[in-house]
Amino acid sequence: MIFISTDIETQIIDDIMHQIVSKSMEHGKKLPSENELATKYKVPRMTVRNALTKLEERGYIYSKQGKGRYLKEESIQIQLHLTGKTSFTDKMRQSGYELKTENVVCEKISYNEQIYQSLNLNKENSVFKVARIRYINEEPIAIHSSFVSETTFPRIAQDGPKIESMFAYYRNLGYKEFTSKKSLLSITFPTSSEQQLLSCKSMVPLIVVESDCIDVDSNKVLEHTKILYRSDKFKYDITME
Repeated sequence: MIFISTDIETQIIDDIMHQIVSKSMEHGKKLPSENELATKYKVPRMTVRNALTKLEERGYIYSKQGKGRYLKEESIQIQLHLTGKTSFTDKMRQSGYELKTENVVCEKISYNEQIYQSLNLNKENSVFKVARIRYINEEPIAIHSSFVSETTFPRIAQDGPKIESMFAYYRNLGYKEFTSKKSLLSITFPTSSEQQLLSCKSMVPLIVVESDCIDVDSNKVLEHTKILYRSDKFKYDITME
């Protein structure tokens, strides 16, 4: 009995996903009720609820209290550059997006081999994480974390909580032109704190972009960058500069 229920649950998910992919269901359209779907598939209402819950956790549908479930609105297409020549703030504003940034973290981190190697540091050095939430059209799109050495930026503990654009901060300190090494792209799922910051469910995949920001004149690594992008609200046009 459990296996039959699971098979039908998967069928319900697949059928709704097919409607989404084939665009036979309009963005923002209300889905049939649990009772209607239970009658259609001849299954208990709980089976339908489980299927819809999984679709909601994956970010394909959402609930309105007392009104039912709806297909998510059409994704906003964002042009995503994978190089560090231009700041995220400048890239978004140049593309005409309504961008807002909120500084949420400035803290000293524990030793992390990858980050310390990227910054060419040893364990005795101190590294600070400066994290910002990026909003496009009032929707949280990304968590942007910059890891910088206190040796290079002695006032980072004091200045960090006020920084919204790291490039603007660097320019104020005399750095003018920036580049980057290779960018690494991967996928992860949000932690509970990241779910709160990005207003997303636990099963919504996040696109992870990691790179380094380098000062062109000195060839010095200024920061190691890690950005978590929501994948459910946006489409990304990935380009190289």
